[in-house]
Amino acid sequence: MEFSRSHVIAQVIKTVSVLVVVALLSLRGAESRRARIQQGGSLEYKAISCRSHSASLKDFGGVADGKTSNTKAFQAAIAKLSQYASDGGAQLYIPAGKWLTGSFSLTSHFTLYLDKDAVLLASQDMNEWPTLKPLPSYGRGRDAAAGRYTSLIFGTNLTDVVITGDNGTIDGQGAFWWQNFHRGKLKYTRPYLIELMFSDKIQISNLTLLNSPSWNVHPVYSSNILVQGITIIAPVKSPNTDGINPDSCTNVRIEDCYIVSGDDCIAVKSGWDEYGIAFGMPTKQLIIRRLTCISPYSAAIALGSEMSGGIQDVRAEDIVAIQTESAVRIKTAIGRGAYVKDIYVKRMSLHTMKWVFLMSGNYKAHPDNKYDPNALPVIQGINYRDVVAEDVTVAGRLEGISGDPFTGICMSNVTIGMANKAKKMSWRCSDVAGITSGVTPPPCDLLADQGPQKITTCDFPEDTLPIDMVEFKECSYRMGSV
Repeated sequence: MEFSRSHVIAQVIKTVSVLVVVALLSLRGAESRRARIQQGGSLEYKAISCRSHSASLKDFGGVADGKTSNTKAFQAAIAKLSQYASDGGAQLYIPAGKWLTGSFSLTSHFTLYLDKDAVLLASQDMNEWPTLKPLPSYGRGRDAAAGRYTSLIFGTNLTDVVITGDNGTIDGQGAFWWQNFHRGKLKYTRPYLIELMFSDKIQISNLTLLNSPSWNVHPVYSSNILVQGITIIAPVKSPNTDGINPDSCTNVRIEDCYIVSGDDCIAVKSGWDEYGIAFGMPTKQLIIRRLTCISPYSAAIALGSEMSGGIQDVRAEDIVAIQTESAVRIKTAIGRGAYVKDIYVKRMSLHTMKWVFLMSGNYKAHPDNKYDPNALPVIQGINYRDVVAEDVTVAGRLEGISGDPFTGICMSNVTIGMANKAKKMSWRCSDVAGITSGVTPPPCDLLADQGPQKITTCDFPEDTLPIDMVEFKECSYRMGSV
């Protein structure tokens, strides 16, 4: 069935209201957890793994004044706790206070837990940020041709890692980095807040991330990843402050996240041009659900532009975007190679958008001039259904590649309310092919209308991915149990 304009507005208001109620209920739950912590001197929370040992950063000389560097305290604590990896693992508790620190690396079978009033402050002393070589699937840094600064919380070749808390805060103090980036003063790519490489069994949950120097959460070359209950906030004009970027990862679940960003709220990646093609590691089996995004200059969910290892089987549902440039955007170009295929999206509620549907085969940024002009990306099997949008400037801009069209596009049960100052042409299409049913305003001729009887035609898989079968444990710790 088609929705009226008033119904569209009601749906958006209803969705936002539900989100507010959920947030209030979460706060009440947090209050009860805090009471148990205060009265019993213990922590209780859910995680993929519980630990046999626990210690506080204060046990290693940590100072919570927001001025004293705690980098060495973090390094000492994690080095000490790593000895328990084969003895039930260990947890490092970060108490209330402001903990200034540079980059530090985690260990396996380890939990980093932030108290509700704990704030990790990223150091602005560049000597506390060691550098790394460029990612092998990128060939160079994104900000500069050289390598990159190590992320604030980093790890590589790890197994069973939990980064969580009672909505504690990680503040990247990004303005320092943004200014240097804009002035061209950085020799290396800016650090991220959280990056785990070549790792397996990861949980990142119940945290607030503020003002990242660049991307916020970057799992790369990793698998079996849960990202839940994360709040990410950065100024909407801050450069490249993507929210969550799964990159050459398999079996990932992102859910119940709220993101205000200067770039894409979620960006799905897998390497850049010839480097990504050679590395050959796709992102696949990705679930994104219950996402709320505000990003006036970018997308709620972007696929690419660095997708040269391939992107396949992405399932997104219950997506809310407000004052965001586009909903789900596909970015690619000649030279990328690989594919974006088997993409499934349903139940989007969108308000004040430049575009609802945006696909581009002309995203020209390249790492260098060595890319293969014959490496053409395959974009196929892109499914959208049950979409409600309001105050939209252009319904869709779908631009494939000449001689390499984007195919298998499917849209059904889509109602788009155009803005008062909307463009006269609601749809712009070239080098694409697909079908539609129940789409308002009527799409371009390249997306053939199948009639209202096909309104449920666009696929959404009914099988269960392995990441959805992960069970959480009830973890309880008494402070000082190392």
